[in-house]
Amino acid sequence: MASHPSAPLSPGLVLFALAMGGFAIGTTEFASMSLLPYFARDLHIDEPTAGHTISAYALGVVLGAPVLAVMAARLPRKTVLLALMVMFAVGNALTALSPSYTWMMIFRFFSGVPHGAYFGVAALVAVSLVPPQKRAQSVARMMLGLSVATIIGVPFANLLGQHFGWRWGFAVVAVLALLTVALVARYAPMDKPRPGASPLRELGALVRGQVWLTLGIGAIGFGGLFAVYTYLASTLMEVTGLSAQQVPLVLSLLGVGLVIGNLAAAWAADRIHMWAAGILLLWSTVALALYPAATGSPWLVTGVVILIGFGGGLGPILQTRLMDVAGDAQTLAAALNHSAFNFANALGPWLAGLAIAAGWGWASSGWVGSLLAFGGFLLWVWAMIVARRKPVVAS
Repeated sequence: MASHPSAPLSPGLVLFALAMGGFAIGTTEFASMSLLPYFARDLHIDEPTAGHTISAYALGVVLGAPVLAVMAARLPRKTVLLALMVMFAVGNALTALSPSYTWMMIFRFFSGVPHGAYFGVAALVAVSLVPPQKRAQSVARMMLGLSVATIIGVPFANLLGQHFGWRWGFAVVAVLALLTVALVARYAPMDKPRPGASPLRELGALVRGQVWLTLGIGAIGFGGLFAVYTYLASTLMEVTGLSAQQVPLVLSLLGVGLVIGNLAAAWAADRIHMWAAGILLLWSTVALALYPAATGSPWLVTGVVILIGFGGGLGPILQTRLMDVAGDAQTLAAALNHSAFNFANALGPWLAGLAIAAGWGWASSGWVGSLLAFGGFLLWVWAMIVARRKPVVAS
């Protein structure tokens, strides 16, 4: 694991700069879901088909994270972060200019490619600023930008989409990405390439069973939140009966749940480690199961949506777990965590879209999500059993 520097450069400012990148990424990742009804109509496709653009972004993350992490093994982390954010800015600017559904699929895939590698490298920079017992909390602070995006960035992008067109929701993300480039260039410390770093050493993560189990927990268990979130705006308008103007408020309250869950889960992870993941997955299983029954009432659905948001705290727990089980392959393992989450981002909307298209109704996304969260819990049980037989030694 990265060594703790003796005199870090303004840790708070470094984390703020890194979190701004998370804010930009979170805004585009979640706003694309809330803007789905608008670009579906503009591009003359139905909403389940429009959901495939979200899956295309997620596929870009899944494939881009390991490839870029391996390619960048010998580069300074600051240089990698800057290059990734420039690529992300270009991808979102092109998305805003998409002339058709096909081109939007291509540009969303391209936009997703730097996502996982950015968070993976940023997490390693974040933990290098603090002592080992505060790793998860430092990662959570770095990822706080992603959670805050659901409170501020996503509703703002949704409002832009309503009043000026969905393209402005992606254009503003490109601007945020360029702002991140400036902040990282100014505040992030310039590190030296790690001794012995190489693509081959990074690929060593792929032979570790606990790495795959941890990734599986995120890939399946986190799919539940995305299954509901992708179709949340449509469900609120079609089932709950909210107006388009009321939807951003509910989206922002889900963001409040994400922020609380992110900070609370990180605090727990620094104390009870992987047990926190099991508790959170069971929480998500129940909260998502309550969602279908709650969609008929604006008050009930709002409360349940906040509870579902708590499940977002799974991120920093699994991020620090991967640092423990990945050995010398820290960059690849850290990046793969976001590949796993975006596999979930592809899987959840796809399965929920199938349920909706089959005529089970918008609220059926909650049952799909609950089953996915429980599937993640079963993988967590398996990982814990394996770890008991062969204890993990933190690197």
